[in-house]
Amino acid sequence: MGKKIVVELPGMVRIPDEEIEKRIKVELAIRLYEKGILSLGQARRLAGLSKWEFIELLAKEGAGIPYDEEELENDLGVLEGLS
Repeated sequence: MGKKIVVELPGMVRIPDEEIEKRIKVELAIRLYEKGILSLGQARRLAGLSKWEFIELLAKEGAGIPYDEEELENDLGVLEGLS
């Protein structure tokens, strides 16, 4: 079961009441993913988005998906095995 927190937002945060929870979850998911605290799957579930919706959101936010040389080599090996 998840943890519930209560946050008091100052009046300068002008988000409609019906959108607050969703928007906070999305922002939290993005930031925790960027910091490596959540995986892509965990972050997208927190945000309530599909994998592709979350990837698109990351692109809009300028947050990339980490992809290093080792992962590239693994992917190339898989492609070679398929051909």
